[in-house]
Amino acid sequence: MTDSEDGPHVHGEAETTGSETTGSTTLSLEDGDIHVCQDGPRDAPALLLIHGSASSTRTWDPMVPLLTGSHRVIRIDLLGHGRSAKPTDRSYAIPDQARRVGLALGRLGVEHAVVVGHSSGGVVAVALAEQRPDLVTALALINTGPSLDAFIAPPSPAAGLSQWPPTDEQIRGFASTAFSRVGYQIPPELLDEVRRMTLHTLVSTMQAARDHLERRALPDRLAPLGKPLLVLFGEDDRRWRSSSAADYRAVPGARVELLPGLGHTPIREDPPRTAAPLLAFTTVHAVRAD
Repeated sequence: MTDSEDGPHVHGEAETTGSETTGSTTLSLEDGDIHVCQDGPRDAPALLLIHGSASSTRTWDPMVPLLTGSHRVIRIDLLGHGRSAKPTDRSYAIPDQARRVGLALGRLGVEHAVVVGHSSGGVVAVALAEQRPDLVTALALINTGPSLDAFIAPPSPAAGLSQWPPTDEQIRGFASTAFSRVGYQIPPELLDEVRRMTLHTLVSTMQAARDHLERRALPDRLAPLGKPLLVLFGEDDRRWRSSSAADYRAVPGARVELLPGLGHTPIREDPPRTAAPLLAFTTVHAVRAD
């Protein structure tokens, strides 16, 4: 599928009621369909939420109602995830994922956005800011490791998944470190999102994030950009050393906040406590649509 000069290829079920926009849309980009969800007032400042590896827009479901009072909340399934395409012949490198996000926002008419990334979604968020400083007004990173040095006992990308599609037990084992408590009941919809992937997209997207961090640490990428930065980190993260959040203090003006008692996915473990500092940050730096 290719873009045409006649306008964007858009299909889906987004609905507009009064000033509210809700629902999902599929955008046909040159290298694959990208699924997008929108919620909140269409003329409110845009807030983009980017999920992490082996996840999707659904990871943010508990956070969305807390954010739509003051923002047009946009969520994107990165290529290879959720309801987006999962081609075997396209690049899953972080710069390419960021480029697609920028194209998708352009299709939606978004000129400025505060961008929030969870885990490896934060790596994509930083890459987007590098590519499109005109688009990204501020960045918030949630449990995004600053460098590979912060990774705790890094497994191979598909560790524990010996068959495809994997069983629920295998997925639970694979995803268990994404939460602070051993025995945390992972919501069924999150299990479904792993199963929706292919082994190729799972391995490729996870390896892409590692490769990108290996090339250059995120604080080094962020420092010259001059973008307002909020870093939130669950203090009991079992994937990344929470003490590594201090590395982001090398970025001028960065605000770093640890969340005691929460793990790698505070957006699911305690949405209100995660939303409070995020909203305080976004309302200062958001830009209202014309």
